Amino acid sequence: MADIKANGGRYIAAGKATPMEGEPPKSRIVVIAFDSLEKIQAWRSSEAFKEARKIGDKYAKYRSYAIEGVPQ
Repeated sequence: MADIKANGGRYIAAGKATPMEGEPPKSRIVVIAFDSLEKIQAWRSSEAFKEARKIGDKYAKYRSYAIEGVPQ
């Protein structure tokens, strides 16, 4: 989604999870990185996100998490 990139996000991974231990999600997962929690919140508060979510909610169940990164 262009709005992710416009808000400073970048896709890290997307697709079906390969089980290593435990049960993976039944469908697919997406990992998106942002430079800060504030940027995630700005994206999720944007009109573009809200409009896209109206459509997405008809077809998918979402679970979203924010996790603090570690220095590389």
